[in-house]
Amino acid sequence: METQVIALEYQVANDVDELPEQDMVLITRAAEASEKATAPYSGFCVGAAILLENGQIITGNNQENPAYPSGLCAERVALFYASAQFPGVAVKAIAITARSRHGQIDRPVPPCGACRQVMADMENRNGQDMRVVMRGQSGPVMICNSINMLLPLSFVDEYLPK
Repeated sequence: METQVIALEYQVANDVDELPEQDMVLITRAAEASEKATAPYSGFCVGAAILLENGQIITGNNQENPAYPSGLCAERVALFYASAQFPGVAVKAIAITARSRHGQIDRPVPPCGACRQVMADMENRNGQDMRVVMRGQSGPVMICNSINMLLPLSFVDEYLPK
């Protein structure tokens, strides 16, 4: 048996001021979207901002529901809206921020597993890497140039019989 290693590569900016302007705009839009999140149960408010290949920026935020599985994460709200309104248009980048009513979040907040899988599928279908920019309310920013850095062994449609 052979052991294989998967290496993950990402960048860290100590502050948003170190980011390219496009990433700063997305982080700002994601933070604005988090202010409108529906999170009465967890108090954990997430915002996402997506830059599409056509230049459009789409935002989304988490939507909680008392029947917990019925809610939806900010990333999927934004991604599904983008796909519905702009079918076939690739996602160039997504920024994700989070804030909490229970304390300061001062480190990057990565997407959950379900959101990573949706992001991986969109990246695969569009044949283009999706830049992922993550931040809390303050502190450093983590950047991955592809969702493969966050979900290297994703399930893709090639596994499905045709």
